[in-house]
Formats: sequence, structure tokens, C-alpha cells
Amino acid sequence: MDNWKKEVIYQIYPRSYASASGKAIGDIAGINSKLGYIQELGIERIWLSPFFKSPMKDYGYDVADYVKVDEMFGTNEDLFKLVKDSRSKGMNLIIDQVYNHTSDEHEWFINSAAGGDKKDWYVWADAKEDGSPPNNWLSIFGGSAWQWNSQRQQYYLHQFLKEQPDLNFNNEEVINAILDVAEYWLSNGVNGFRLDTAHCYTQDKDLRDNPPLKDARFFGENSVNPYFRQNHLYDVDYKRNVPFFEKLRKITDKYEDTFVVGEVGGNEQLDSLCRYTQKGNRLHSVYIFCFLSEFTTDDLYEVFEYLDENLEDGYPCWALSNHDVMRAASRGQAPQNLQDDYNRCMMTLLLCMRGVPCIYQGEELGLPEVDISFDELQDPYGKEFWPEYKGRDGCRTPMPWKSDIEYGGFSTEKPWLPVPAEHKQLAVDLQEKDPTSMLWFTRGILQWRKQQSAILDGDMQLVKTEASNVFAFIRQAAEQRIFFAFNYSAKEISIELPQAVGEQIVVNDFFGKSSLSGNKLSMPPYGVFMSAAK
Repeated sequence: MDNWKKEVIYQIYPRSYASASGKAIGDIAGINSKLGYIQELGIERIWLSPFFKSPMKDYGYDVADYVKVDEMFGTNEDLFKLVKDSRSKGMNLIIDQVYNHTSDEHEWFINSAAGGDKKDWYVWADAKEDGSPPNNWLSIFGGSAWQWNSQRQQYYLHQFLKEQPDLNFNNEEVINAILDVAEYWLSNGVNGFRLDTAHCYTQDKDLRDNPPLKDARFFGENSVNPYFRQNHLYDVDYKRNVPFFEKLRKITDKYEDTFVVGEVGGNEQLDSLCRYTQKGNRLHSVYIFCFLSEFTTDDLYEVFEYLDENLEDGYPCWALSNHDVMRAASRGQAPQNLQDDYNRCMMTLLLCMRGVPCIYQGEELGLPEVDISFDELQDPYGKEFWPEYKGRDGCRTPMPWKSDIEYGGFSTEKPWLPVPAEHKQLAVDLQEKDPTSMLWFTRGILQWRKQQSAILDGDMQLVKTEASNVFAFIRQAAEQRIFFAFNYSAKEISIELPQAVGEQIVVNDFFGKSSLSGNKLSMPPYGVFMSAAK
């Protein structure tokens, strides 16, 4: 069954969602206390970012025990209760799995560094004759991707922090151990996984140097991080990951309502989306970064034109915000008086494109990025490239639940990151009382979406207009055909609809500001137009 194709995912970053204990860090019990809120929002599947035992050098993405909940978040029993309670409210739960690397405090790495029976479970290599690293590969978090280990007198690969050594996916014992981890969570009721950095699992066996990346566009973190100046042909082997995905899919298919989505970045993410989701025996979907940074309507057309030609039977997963990038509400740089319209436009686009949408916590409130001072910064990535790149903490601040309580009702003690005044002004309790709020809008469009077969089951046909800032398409199923147009600009636009659109009647524009006269469509700044064929 492909029910997952009709679902909307809600991503929760556990450290920052809700603290039932009142402590500085969010916990699983706090998430459980908010299930009613998530259900009312209209969500079918919840994705939890890492909550596993970890020294927290990368805030849980450095896993020290794959099958144990870190005590700061609660217990395994708390997690199993969350699974059960979510299901009782009609929602399934998927969890992050960080298979590319572990913490250097994981017992596997300690054994491997000592030359024990797991000596080949990580990517080890000898130094060059002059003692330098084996090749020019770089860490995403800065510097060489190789760290010298004096105990083994070798380098180990770490594509992220040096405390995050890469597992060796050329070793069948490693693959079997990872599959056992997956089986553990599935057998305890979890309904699938989001695979962190799924494109990074395998590397070139000959450890060849990466060539420079030519004709690259540098913006945001890319402009200050030398990692993005390489063409990652050899440290990231996109093609050789497929056999592992097929083995993982065999396990997940034994359980009902499972969904496995891989996170894929890098130079070949669109190709990987197609490759990793083909044939129905690999990943259900792939989550890419095309719309998680600055993009234009040309970029939107380019992505979907590529997928039209290459996706075959695969299916994408889309997000505009997550725990690693600037919040979508701030990326668009909309004028303050048009911010609400921009937020609604982006939410509607996310929910109406063909693919599985992911809403990141707080996106339903229209939360902007927070400007974190260096003194308050926690993110090691941000500390490395400050101040040109300020890291990921600005999108990870605690959820504001109450406007008139210190720390926004997230906790009773000072949280690990600040709750700014501008977020408290957008708190859940205030938006609950305001039918014109972003929260009410999100609930409304999510409920509307559930009734639209063209969105749930339909294909997607791109429509080009003469306006450079308009993105338009048709979603069509057997019994319904809906035309969508998005004005991705701060200016009013008037366009003539192409003949392919046909005669239209308005079904619901959720804005009440666009107008259609004959075939001439007028749209306000960040306007959205929806109509059905007569």
C-alpha cells in the first residue's frame, strides 16, 4: 500500500520541542504531551530527530548507542509509549537513523581503534610517506576529513566532526549490525526511518583525490566552507549505496505502514533521488536540499523538469525548512508587511507539489530565524565558520507555546537556546485565539488537502507563463484537475493563462485576493491561485 504518498510529515527536533521535566532540554514525555496539538494540525506521520545515547558533540548525530534513548530525553519505555500514543491518535512515528558514522565513544569504535574483532568496521587508511592524510578529502565541518589515531598509527575517515568516525559499508558485518538496529526499532513499533546523510555511506576504495568543482554557485554556508569547492566524486559513492537500501527495504517491508526516506545532498542529489527510489525495492522516498536554500521559480521548473524525465516510478519528499538550514520565513527576505502572505504562499507550495511534504516544527507558526549571539551559540559548525556563517542554532530554538510565560512555556529553567521575544509574539496560545493566524491557515489547508484527489493521487504537469516570477502547474487525478499558480515575488502580477490551462473556476485560493477575468489572472504579491477545469 502507498498510503505514505498521501501523508504529511511533521519534523520534531526533540531538544527544542517541549520539556515535560522543566529542564533546559526537551524530552520525549514533552513531545507526548503535545500529540493532541500535532493531531489537530492534521499530521499523519511524525519524524523525530536523534534521541539516542550520545556525548552530544553534534547534538545527537554522534550516536554512542543505537538502541538506547539518552537519559536526557527519557527512556526506551518513554519512546515506546510515544509510538503507541501516536498511533492511537492516527499518526505513525519515524525516527532518524545515523548510519554513516557513530560517536568515537561508541563501543564499536573503541574496539576498532584497539585492533579488536571490529578492526575493519571503520574507514582506516595509512598515512602518506610524509605523514600527511591519505588524500585531499575534506570534512563538511571544516578541515581534513582524516584524523590521526595514535593507537592504530593510522588515519580514520570522518566526513563530519572528528568525533564522528565513518563506518565501513564495504564490510558485511557492519551492514548486518546496522540491519539489526533497524529490526530492533521496527519490532518495537516504530514505523520507519529518515536516513541521515544517506548518500555518504560508501567511498572509492582507491581513495582517489576529489577534483575541484567547476562553475559552482556559492551562497550561504557554501561561500565560506571549502568543502563545497570540491567535486565529491570519490568520498561520496552514490551508486554503491543501492544494495544496502535494498536489504533495508526487505526488513522494513515485513512491517505495516513503514516509510523510509533518505536524506541526500551534494552534487548528484537529483540523480540519487531517482536512483534510490526506483523499482519499488529501495527507499520509499528521498529528501533533498533543492528548496532548503535560496531558490527561484527557474530552479523550481528545472527540478521538476528533471524529475519528469528521470524519476520513473520514484517519489520525492520535499521540505522548505529543517534543523540544519535557515528557516523558510527568513530566507525569502519578504518585506515585513508581506511576511504573512509569503509564509502562506510557501506553505501552500510545499503542500501542493507532487511529493511527500515535511513541515518543520514552528513552520506552522511562521517562526523566523533567530539571530544567535556567539556567546549563546552551541553549534560546532557555526563556531567553526563564525561570523560569516552563524551555524544552525537559529532554526533550533525552543518552540514557543505560551506568550506570557518565561521561556515561552517550553521549560521552567533556562533552555539550552534562547526563546526570543519575536517568537513569543507568535506563540501557540496567541495563534490559537486568532482565526487569521498562520496556525489556523496551516490547519485549514492541511484539512483541505486531505479532500483533494488531484494532490493525493495525481500527477503534476508544469505550466509556463510569460511572468518570470510565477510558478504554475496542474495536478490531475482521474476525477479532479486543479491548476495552481504562485506569485513568488513582492510585486503584483497580471498574466494571461496559456491555452493548455483551459477554462477555469475558482475552487479555493485561501487568500481571496487573486482574480480571474476570462483568461487574465491578477495576483497580489506572494499570491496563490487555485482553480478547477470547468
